[in-house]
Amino acid sequence: MGKTLFQGMAQEESLGTSPGGIHPTYPYKVVLLGSTSVGKSSLAYRYVKNDFKESLPTVGCSFLTQMLNMEVATVKLEIWDTAGQEKYHSVCHLYYRGAHAALLVYDITNKETLNRAKLWLKDLEKEFLPDEIVIALVGNKVDLAAEREVATEEGEEFARTRGLLFMETSAKSNYQVNDIFMAIARELLQREQEKARAPSPHGRSTVTLGESRARTGCCRR
Repeated sequence: MGKTLFQGMAQEESLGTSPGGIHPTYPYKVVLLGSTSVGKSSLAYRYVKNDFKESLPTVGCSFLTQMLNMEVATVKLEIWDTAGQEKYHSVCHLYYRGAHAALLVYDITNKETLNRAKLWLKDLEKEFLPDEIVIALVGNKVDLAAEREVATEEGEEFARTRGLLFMETSAKSNYQVNDIFMAIARELLQREQEKARAPSPHGRSTVTLGESRARTGCCRR
């Protein structure tokens, strides 16, 4: 099976400096999952390149990176955009293996794509232990609200019951695209900090924020 790879130019978002000048960098693998034509590639391209383009279906997987300068650390998001076609479904687990976060993307104008996103969630639940991966449900194409088939409340309620982050976006109009990736980054860093503060059996922390490389837990609303 063919695989296309392309490297995005990293951008920085400065949110302050860490105390004492310690500013570790954490790389996190983020996968985009969902049916074909829901706008996964457009979301990734808008986020990294701040531009919109109509994309042909992804073949296999494409790859971009984005750097975020946050308050206590630099976060490097390694964004894997997976193919949505059914014929690739059986091998996509090879791409999301080892992921720290996943965006389950659906098209608000196509109810079936939400059902497919729910199936992707089941796949993730088979691959990862509870609290092992940050998952966000993303309803894309809100610029086509007049053709909406999935109410905001429906996506929001499903996300709430499953403990997922939730946001509606538009890659075309750049609505909340940065926000959903920032929410993912913040959740990952928060889990990193919680793990760093966790006491060891000997009564002291086993890692510091600068040393911890472990996966972070699942997201909260």
